[in-house]
Amino acid sequence: METSVCISCHKPKATLACGACTSPVCKNCAQFVGDETFSFLPVVPAELKHEVYCVPCYDQTVAPALETYNATMEKAKEIFVFYKTQGKETRLMKRTRDVIRVAECSDDQEALMKMAFLAAYQNFNAIIDVEVNAKKIRNGAYQTVKWDGYACPTNVNPDRMRGS
Repeated sequence: METSVCISCHKPKATLACGACTSPVCKNCAQFVGDETFSFLPVVPAELKHEVYCVPCYDQTVAPALETYNATMEKAKEIFVFYKTQGKETRLMKRTRDVIRVAECSDDQEALMKMAFLAAYQNFNAIIDVEVNAKKIRNGAYQTVKWDGYACPTNVNPDRMRGS
C-alpha cells in the first residue's frame, strides 16, 4: 500500500488531492473553497470550481480571483438603484446596454444584489428600471417563493446623485 505525502508539510497521511494540480494534500494544509464562494459570477471559471486546493494553487489561482470578486462585491454595494416606478428621475439616463436578468433567487434582496453585482462586474455604477417579482412554487403541501428580476445597467454622475 502506497502512502501519499503531503506537498506542503510532507506528512505521510495526505488523504485529499488538490483539484487544480492533483497533488496530495493533508486535511490541515488543504484550502477549502465552498460552492457559494463565487455564486454571483455569471460564469464561474473551471479552475475555480474545485473544492480542495493545495497552498500554492490557492495562492496562485483562487486568492487573486477572490480578491477581485470581493472588490466587485464592495462596488456592488455602492450601486445606485432606481426602480421602474421612478421614471421621472431616470428619463434622461441612457439605456444602451442589454438588460440584466436574474432568476431563482431566495429573496428580493438577493435578486437586487445579484443585479447590482452584475452591473458592477460590467463597470457600471447604477441600475435603472429595476423590477423584482416573486413566484410561488408549490410542491404538494410545501410552498416556497423564488424571486427573479431585471434591470438596465448604466453610468450616472455620482456627484449629481449624492447632492440631491
